Amino acid sequence: MRIQKVFVTTVVLIAGAALFGQTPAFEIVSIKPAQGGAVGLFTYPGGRIIANSLTLEMLMEEAFDVQEFQLSGGPGWMRTDRYQIEAKPPASSALVNAKASPPDRPNDEQRQMLQALLADRFQLRIHREAKDGSVYLLVKSGKSLKLQPPKNTDESPWAGGLGGGNISGDGLAGKNISMAQFAKRLTRFMGRSVIDRTGLEGSFDFLYDQVSDEPHPDVSAWIVTSVQALGLRLEASRGPVETIVIDHAERPSPN
Repeated sequence: MRIQKVFVTTVVLIAGAALFGQTPAFEIVSIKPAQGGAVGLFTYPGGRIIANSLTLEMLMEEAFDVQEFQLSGGPGWMRTDRYQIEAKPPASSALVNAKASPPDRPNDEQRQMLQALLADRFQLRIHREAKDGSVYLLVKSGKSLKLQPPKNTDESPWAGGLGGGNISGDGLAGKNISMAQFAKRLTRFMGRSVIDRTGLEGSFDFLYDQVSDEPHPDVSAWIVTSVQALGLRLEASRGPVETIVIDHAERPSPN
C-alpha cells in the first residue's frame, strides 16, 4: 500500500466575515445558473467582477489561486453545475478607484472577498494540507541569466505571453515579478507545483521572443525550453504540494 506523506494541516474555513479580518466583503452579489457565453472570471475598473459559466471548482481555483490538481474532495455537482456571478466591492474598498483595464486576473483583495463569498453563499468549508508529491524546482541553470531590473517597480507583477495573455508558445515575458511569483505562475501550465529554488531576491523584467514552430504547441514542453533561455531550469523533484480539501459545500440559492 502506498503511504502518502502529509506535512501539515491548517485551519478549517468557516463562513463569516470574522475569518477574513478587516478585508471587506463584496457589497452587491448576484448568483444565477449560467446561461452560456464566454467562460471565465473577468475584473473591471472599480473592482467589479463577473464570473461567467464557472463551476464551484473553477471559482475556488480563482479565489485561492490554485490549480485543479490542488483541490480534493467535495460533492460531484461542484465540478458540473455552472454559475453566473456578479459582485461589486463596497465604497470603502480601495478597488473602487482602481484604473485597471479589463479583463485582468483578480488581485489579492478580490480573491479574499471571493473566498468570503464562497463561504457565505456556498457554505464552503475547507482545510489545507501539504502533501508529498511531484513538483518542479525552478533553479539557476549555470548559464548567463537573461533577467533585468524592473523598469517600473510600481507595476503589478506579471508573467505571460508576448501579447499580454496566457503563456501559449508565442514568447515569454515578465514584468516586475519575483522568482517565487514566477514559479507560482508557471504552476498554472505545468500540471504540478513549481517551487522557487533560484535564491534570487527582488523582482525582474525578462523577455524571450521566440515563437513555437508547432501550430498547436505543447505549452508545458515549450515552457521548459523558454525557461532555459532565461538562464533558469525546471528540475523534476519531490516536495510539498499545497492541497485544499473540500469538507462541505452547498448549492447556493439564486438571486
